[in-house]
Amino acid sequence: MAEDLRRRRFLAYLLAAPTLAVAVQWIDPQRADAAVPTLPQPEEIFDLGDLQNLAAAPTANLVAVQMNRDGTASFAVPRAEVGQGITTAVAMMVAEEMDLPLDKVVVTLADARPELLMNQLTGGSNSVRSIYTPVRTAAAIARQRLVQTAAAQWGTTASSLTTRDGVISDSTGRTATYASLAVAAASSKIEAATVQLKSTSDFKVLGTPRNRVDARDIVMGRKTFGMDIQVPNAKPTMVRRPPTINGTVRSVNNQAAVLAMPGVTDVAVVSHGVAVRADTFGQCIDGLRALDVTWGPGTVDGESDASVLAKLKAAQLPMLVPGLLTEVLDAEFTFAFASNSPLEPDNAIADVRKDSAEIWSSLKVPIVAQEDIAAQLGLPVDAVKVHVAQGGGSFGRHLFHDVAAEAAEISQKMGKPVKLMWSRTDDFRQGRTHPMCTSRVRVTYALGNVVSYEQRHTSVQTEFSHGLGEMLTSYAAKLPIAGNLSFAESIFLLTQSSPYNFGVTTQLLNEIPLKFNTGSMRNIYSPNVVTAQELVVDRLAAKMGKDPVSFRRSFLRDAKLKAVFEKAVSVGQWGRALPAGVAQGIAVHSEYQGAVCCLVEIDCRPETVNRPVTDGVTGPRVTKALIVVDPGFAINPRGLEAQMIGGMNDGIALALTSSLHIKDGIPLEGSWDNYFYTRQWNTPLDMKVVIAPSGGDPSGAGELAVAPAMAAVACAYARATGTMPTYFPINHGTLGFEPYPTEPSTPQSPTNGLDS
Repeated sequence: MAEDLRRRRFLAYLLAAPTLAVAVQWIDPQRADAAVPTLPQPEEIFDLGDLQNLAAAPTANLVAVQMNRDGTASFAVPRAEVGQGITTAVAMMVAEEMDLPLDKVVVTLADARPELLMNQLTGGSNSVRSIYTPVRTAAAIARQRLVQTAAAQWGTTASSLTTRDGVISDSTGRTATYASLAVAAASSKIEAATVQLKSTSDFKVLGTPRNRVDARDIVMGRKTFGMDIQVPNAKPTMVRRPPTINGTVRSVNNQAAVLAMPGVTDVAVVSHGVAVRADTFGQCIDGLRALDVTWGPGTVDGESDASVLAKLKAAQLPMLVPGLLTEVLDAEFTFAFASNSPLEPDNAIADVRKDSAEIWSSLKVPIVAQEDIAAQLGLPVDAVKVHVAQGGGSFGRHLFHDVAAEAAEISQKMGKPVKLMWSRTDDFRQGRTHPMCTSRVRVTYALGNVVSYEQRHTSVQTEFSHGLGEMLTSYAAKLPIAGNLSFAESIFLLTQSSPYNFGVTTQLLNEIPLKFNTGSMRNIYSPNVVTAQELVVDRLAAKMGKDPVSFRRSFLRDAKLKAVFEKAVSVGQWGRALPAGVAQGIAVHSEYQGAVCCLVEIDCRPETVNRPVTDGVTGPRVTKALIVVDPGFAINPRGLEAQMIGGMNDGIALALTSSLHIKDGIPLEGSWDNYFYTRQWNTPLDMKVVIAPSGGDPSGAGELAVAPAMAAVACAYARATGTMPTYFPINHGTLGFEPYPTEPSTPQSPTNGLDS
C-alpha cells in the first residue's frame, strides 16, 4: 500500500475468548463515501475487483486471528482454496505481522458465513486484493496484545520489547513465548484496539519466495480434497444423465432390477437424471449403466457448432465508424466452446434430515449455495450448514454449486447421506463451459495514426447467477457504466479496455439466449477479446510497415504496460534469427490492476506439426515462453510464478488444442483423454517468468497471464505460417478421438465394482 496509508493506524477488536482472539472491523474513512468516477473506458478507473471490494466493504473486515495454547495462530479464510495458493498467501500475511514462523500459522477454509453478505466470493483474481489489509490488521493487533501482556507481567513498557519467531524478549534476556501468553492475553470482553502495520521495508516473510504450506501433504498424498472427505454413512452416489444437455426423466423402466444389483441401496429420479447410491463407486457405475430410462428434451437439443455459430453471426452488433476518409481494417474471429472442468471431478457430500442439512463441497460462493440449497429443501438458511472443502482445481467451475445442490436433492429424496461424484464424462458434457463467441474488430487509420478502434464481441450467454450478479444488482447505481445493462455487459465493461492510443475506442458485448450450461471460465472474456485485439494489432503494424514491437511501442499508453513490454522485448530477445516456420509472438494485457507481457516462440514446421503423438492432436508447439509481470507487490513470488506458468499453459491450450465439439445438443468430449488441454508434448521446454513489481498493494494475478499468453501464441502462429488464424483453437476442425456414446452417460468402470 502507499506509504501514507502504511503510516495510518487501523482499528480492530479484541474478542472475549479463552485464548487471544482478534477481529477486524476497519473502514477506510477516505474511501467509504468516494464517488465512482465515470470515463469512456471504465475498467481503467473502476474494475471488477473494485466492484467486488465495494460490495464487500460492509463486512470485508469480519475476520479473526486466534492465538492457541500450543503456540500456533489460526485463521479461517473466507475464500476457497482450489490450488491458487490463497492459504499460503494468508499464512504469510499472518506470519509477517505476528512475527511467527510460517509453519506456526494454520489456515483453514471458513464455512458459509451469511453475515459476510457478498464478502465470501472467490473469483475475479480478487482474494488477495480484498483481504490483504484486514488479515494483516488482525495479525498485527494480536502481536501487539501479546507484547502488551508481556510488558504488564514484567513491569516494563511495550516499546522496549521485541518479537521474533513467536518469542517476546527484553534487553535483560527475559523471554516469553506466544504460547505462554495466549490465555493471559485473552480479553474477557470486546475491546477496541488500533495498530500500525509494518512498512514493506521491514517485511521478512511477505515478498519472499515460499513453498506452499500444503506442498508436502500434496506430494505425499496426505492432502484432503473434497473427494477425500469421509462422513459416516455417506455412501457413493452417481447419476445416470440424459443424452442431451439438461434433459429430463420421463420414466425409469427397470428400477426394481437395478435395486436388486450387488451393492445398490437406492435409486431416485432427480432434476436431470437418475441417482444410484451403492456401497462403492464401481457398483454405482454398474447400476446407472443398467438403468433403462426414457428421456425428455433438453434445453439445446439439436444444436451444433455450426448452428450456434450461425446464431452468433446473426446477432452481431453493427460497426458505427464508416471509414469514409480513412483506411479500414476489418477482422472477425470465432472461439469454440471450452470446458472448465477441473482435474478433480465435481463432488459433494450431503446429509439432509427432516429439519436440517449439512453439505461438504468445494464452493467459491458458499453463501449463495447455502441460500439456494435451503430454499430448494424448504429449510431456513440457518438450518443448512455448508462446509467449504479444498478443491483440486476450479477454472471458475466452483463458482457454481450444481453438484452440492444435486447432492442435497438426492439425499432428501433418499432420506440418507450421500457422497455424490460426477464422472469425468458428466463434467465435460453436462458441466459448465466457456461459451462459443465471435469477436469482430474494425480499425480506421490514416497518416500513421489510428483514428478509431471498434470491437463487437458476441457470445452465447454466460451465466452470472453465482453472486457477481447480485453484486451488480446491489451496486449498479454506483457504477460508471450505468445501471441498465445486463450482468454480462456490466462485467464485460468492468474487465475490458484497450491499452493503445487508438482514437475513439468502443468494446461492446452482445449475447444470445441459448441455454447451455455456461460459466466464468478463468479470465472470463479477456482471452478471446485480447487475442482478437492483438492479432489485429500485428496486422495493422504490417499495414503501416512496422514490426509488431515498434508499432506497440508507438501506441502503448500505460506506464506499467510499457515497462513490462520493454523488459519482455529485452529478455526475450525479440527479433532474434529463427528458422523458417518458427516465429515469435508478443502480446500485452492489463487487468486486476496488474500488467503483463508474454513473448513466445512457436514451431510450425511440418516435422513438428505432423509428429506422431498417441491419442492426441499435435500441430504446432510453443518451444519458448516468457512472461513479464508487474503485480504491484508480489506477496509470494514463487506462488506468483506458478500462477503465471499455469496461465501460459491455459493460453497455449485455448489457442492451439482445447475445445468442445457440439453435436446433437451435447459435447462430444467425454474425458481428459478427449479434451486436449496443454500436455507434456506441447508444453514449452523453455519457460521463464520475470517479476517486475512496481510497488504498492498487490494486484490480482490468478488469471492475469491467460489472455496475453493465448494472444501471443496466436500472433506467433500467424507470423510463422503467414496466415492469420480466425478460428480457435486452431486444430478445432480435427476431432482426434472416437467419442463415447451418449447412452449410457458414464463409460464402463475399469474395476469389478467392488473396490472403487
